[in-house]
Amino acid sequence: MRLGMVTYNVLKDWDLETIVQKLEELGYEAVELRTGHRHGVEPSLGMSEREQVRRRFASSKVRLLCLGTACDLHSPDAWERAAVVAVAKEFIDLANDTGALGVKVRPNALPEGVPPEVTIANIAAALRELGDYAAPKGIEVWLEVHGRGTNEPRIIEAIMKAAAHGSVGVCWNSTSPDVVEGSVRPSFEMLKPWLKNVHLHDLTNDYPYRELFSLLRESGYDGCTLCESPESLEPERFLRYYKALWMELTRAA
Repeated sequence: MRLGMVTYNVLKDWDLETIVQKLEELGYEAVELRTGHRHGVEPSLGMSEREQVRRRFASSKVRLLCLGTACDLHSPDAWERAAVVAVAKEFIDLANDTGALGVKVRPNALPEGVPPEVTIANIAAALRELGDYAAPKGIEVWLEVHGRGTNEPRIIEAIMKAAAHGSVGVCWNSTSPDVVEGSVRPSFEMLKPWLKNVHLHDLTNDYPYRELFSLLRESGYDGCTLCESPESLEPERFLRYYKALWMELTRAA
């Protein structure tokens, strides 16, 4: 496993050069660039700017792992979903041009008054369309385990089974619905076939991170685990402490 960062929210005010320099210096190996942050890696970039981003990461030890969109695929309105899918496709093009491996999308809720099976089918259809668009470019689409009701692993499992696309995977999000009687094993086994990325939060809370890291090792997972934590007044100091704790938890797993 490798440790990386989501720019949400510790790094939200760092420009791209600072992100690359500091993560390399501190021994973080990958980054997910969340949309709307100061780094400015957005679909509005021209081709020369995209090439500059690609070259900067290629010359560093930090992998541009993922572009973290705010594309929510759960709306019951077909026109709204189509608009979101169109934006997600722009991020897929951006990932292709900048050298990112994946694009993160999400659901944000099970809409009230809509049968869950309808929302599941809607999200799955959007994912299939995105997977079809991404596959020829060698880009993966990662669905975050996120949102009210949609952060239940059983819902994500149903979506993934319905989407049934080789270029679509899951971003584990380390939240309380994963935990069943103190263990994440049942949820992990449920989503393991599609696991492509892992978000971590506060490693000192009561989430069973030690068990999660053991399960990741047992499964042969060799991807990234990305810190996604609230902003800090001392970001470099925070990152040093976070890495030290992560190394201890993964070593002991």
